[in-house]
Amino acid sequence: MHMALLPNEKIVTFDRSEFGPSNITLPHGKCIKEDSKSSDCYAHSVEFNPATRAVRPLTILSETWCSSGAFSIDGTLVQSGGYRLGEKVVRYFKPCMDCDWEEDQNGLLSPRWYASNQVLPDGKIIVVGGRYQFTYEFIPKLSGSDRILYKLPFLKETRNSALVPNNLYPFLHLSTDGNLFVFANDRGILLDYINNKVVRSYPVMPGGVSRNYPSTGSSVLLPLKLFSTTDSDNNTSTPDAEVLICGGTAPDSNEKANVGVFVPASKSCGRLIITATSPEWEMEEMPINRVMGDMIMLPTGDILIINGAAKGTAGWGVARDPVLNPVLYRPDPRNSDKSTRFEVLAPSLIPRLYHSTAHLLSDGRVLVGGSNPNINYNFSALYPTELSLEAFYPPYFTKTKPRPSIVAVNPGLKIGFKQKISLEFTLEGSVILSDLFVTMVASSFTTHSIAMNQRLLVLAFNNKVKKTSSGNYLVEGLLKAGLQCNMEPEACYCRDQQPSSSAHFAWCARMVFRPNEATDIAVLF
Repeated sequence: MHMALLPNEKIVTFDRSEFGPSNITLPHGKCIKEDSKSSDCYAHSVEFNPATRAVRPLTILSETWCSSGAFSIDGTLVQSGGYRLGEKVVRYFKPCMDCDWEEDQNGLLSPRWYASNQVLPDGKIIVVGGRYQFTYEFIPKLSGSDRILYKLPFLKETRNSALVPNNLYPFLHLSTDGNLFVFANDRGILLDYINNKVVRSYPVMPGGVSRNYPSTGSSVLLPLKLFSTTDSDNNTSTPDAEVLICGGTAPDSNEKANVGVFVPASKSCGRLIITATSPEWEMEEMPINRVMGDMIMLPTGDILIINGAAKGTAGWGVARDPVLNPVLYRPDPRNSDKSTRFEVLAPSLIPRLYHSTAHLLSDGRVLVGGSNPNINYNFSALYPTELSLEAFYPPYFTKTKPRPSIVAVNPGLKIGFKQKISLEFTLEGSVILSDLFVTMVASSFTTHSIAMNQRLLVLAFNNKVKKTSSGNYLVEGLLKAGLQCNMEPEACYCRDQQPSSSAHFAWCARMVFRPNEATDIAVLF
């Protein structure tokens, strides 16, 4: 399953389109003619409204199986690649009431199946890799340089084998220096994608574990803290960029699973400051073995690790022991004990294995859906096809914990560097003003345990939070010069704790707290 949250608060989700009937039919007259004798009258993509639970069938023409995506500057979902006749297609979905998919059948130069996308500072999207593809390119094709295919030998060097690559869906993170961090299998590089030059090679991640498809782990860029060491408006310092990678399995796990031997997944996680002078991996262990876990950045800056299995790999029928318990990871615990970074949360009742996914909603919940480790729809298999969605409630929904409600952003939600702004919000209960700060989260495209373009900024303001005469709270000042395009590509920044209609920005006022209560999962439908 592929999933993305649009600026209009609706979710677009889709599956592959070549495996027969789905559970939802297209509106009358919208059947897709496959050949002179047959038509497909089933929807393989829908728009879902989390507020009303309404579902609108969408028409997707090409095969989207194991494809990738990102948002353009105006909030359009740009979705690329897939399988067979879909492998060179670029698709566009605009967030409007009656919009449907638009497709450019020749939008890519190279076939892209299991590739990854990243939004760049100029608004372009880089597409990296794919099965048998050791290159990258840019979309949409607006200039001469966009029509060039750039070689990336690193992708061939990190391939485990042609049959079990262990480096598909590479992890991509835009560094604060403007270069692109690319991780495949068990190691990473820093790529100057403009000049097609590897500017840095990082140490191999310890442990002998493969982290990419089909030995699927997950990765996030930890929160970028724009706090300044000076109150000067001219401060141009940039924060360090630190990557967290968790889960995966042994390099031969997929081959063993295919003959009925299910190897335990890895517990290991690694943190790497990719901007450090001499970067070294800092290793730690999750409480639970996990492969195919989704890592979702919460507005608090904590990481939710959810879905997946304790044995086997990604793929059809090659995983066992579903991991039902989510885990919360706190990058900055209040003491030096690394074990306190992890907290095991209350379990779901539904196994979420291959082709499941998760996505942050703008109200702070996490939408969890899908799971189909079977070739077709199969409701009697060991792990049946799962068509439900769930809403996961992170710990900040605990009734005893205060949550902010944003009432005003001035001068508006579209802002520029060093522009004077103010953010007003309400918050009930006892409040320590020094514990309040503001974050901004970019909307991602999630599939196969990767949240592409996921990014969180902890914003730096000139002035601290203060209380107004009306009893509300206010933070105001200039956005620091440190907030620059390498940290904030011209993408769709959204996700606040109150719904927003902006295609570019929304805000999340948060209070630091460390709840220990377990959370629950509520079924949407």
